[in-house]
Amino acid sequence: MSGASEKPGVLNGFEETVKDFWVSRPRRPHAGRKVAGVAAAIGQRYGLDPVVVRIALVVTTVFGGFGVPFYLLGWLFLPGESDEVSGFESLIGRGRSSVSPAFAVVLVVLTVVSAGGSVTGSWFDGGGLISCALVAAALYLLHRSRGHENRPAPVTARKSSPAFTGNGAFTMTETAEAPSPARGWDPLAADPAGWDLPDAPPAPDPRPTPPRPSFQAPQRRHRSKVGSATFALAVVTAGAGVLAALNGAGWFSAQHVVGLVLGVVGIGLVAGAFAGGGRGLIGLAVPLAIAGMVLTSAPFHDIDLRGGLGDLRETPQAVGDLKPVYQHAAGDIRLDLTELPEGAPYSTTVSNGAGDTTVVVPANADVTYDCHTGAGEASCFGHSSDGVSQPALTGTDTGADGAGGQKITLKVSNSVGNVEVRRG
Repeated sequence: MSGASEKPGVLNGFEETVKDFWVSRPRRPHAGRKVAGVAAAIGQRYGLDPVVVRIALVVTTVFGGFGVPFYLLGWLFLPGESDEVSGFESLIGRGRSSVSPAFAVVLVVLTVVSAGGSVTGSWFDGGGLISCALVAAALYLLHRSRGHENRPAPVTARKSSPAFTGNGAFTMTETAEAPSPARGWDPLAADPAGWDLPDAPPAPDPRPTPPRPSFQAPQRRHRSKVGSATFALAVVTAGAGVLAALNGAGWFSAQHVVGLVLGVVGIGLVAGAFAGGGRGLIGLAVPLAIAGMVLTSAPFHDIDLRGGLGDLRETPQAVGDLKPVYQHAAGDIRLDLTELPEGAPYSTTVSNGAGDTTVVVPANADVTYDCHTGAGEASCFGHSSDGVSQPALTGTDTGADGAGGQKITLKVSNSVGNVEVRRG
């Protein structure tokens, strides 16, 4: 008993299903792809509409953030339709793939950055673990029930074998053809065609031969690896900077990350000027320079990458639940302070990179506020400003009942987006 299933198309156990999935992985087709063909590959392999797969990836990206690293993993580990192996296997020397080693390194870095952000909870509030588990379970169930259908044919490397010729030398051919019985038997085991003598050379032409022009075909220029190496290093630098920012390193703002990447590209351009190549980096340097100038000019000077992405909703019920700082990179923030009990004075700071921020305070609280947005509208207790680089709105509002209520100190700032502070 080998443990295999007696019913055709049914796999026994988790280990057998996982091994069979790897052996018969979906192959990314050339036709029907939108980016890399990951969704089309899964759809063709398991008989699904690729649109359904794409919608599922979008949903897992919005709720949890794992859709992006899953797509990158598929790009990295699913071989192309005519490839021997996947891009990652080609990177470690297992075979040939249409994914170049330099681009495979880029995919590895992007996968680590996106997966690290979604699973550790820096992005999308930690829902990446849930979406990762759901994607893995869906793939497992699909392969367990439909893995026997639409199995892709493996693409194997063409092997060379030695063939013996009549002149006693070995040559490498795709296959060594066996001698045909119709040619007869040769006791010396030589190819009968090898004994045929060549025909006599033709008589020379008495007419003078015109001199041949001394034209030489231009040699193909050696392709430099400076561009690919610089691009890969720039992606690694950007990924490391974003991870550092998400983990609390305050220096790694958007402006500094762009500046570091632009510096790497500049070094690559200088190296390419001496070694030859790297001209394609100009197309990367120009938009980076423009982005750097925009980010370093008002009102984008204080954009911070820390805090995660997506909408944030907070309603603290006790003073201990109130955080001293609510920080977000992009998305809407709504902080409701009306459920907090009265007592000692408390304060908090709300910082948002891009998106709308709303803070709701109790009706009778005495609020000292500082509201500012780099580009957008700020509205705090009836005072408002609109535009770019407007001064902050500051002051104290005691509410309709006058002074004597709960003391609250608020500082709300946005880089881009609207800010509103109002009473509940």
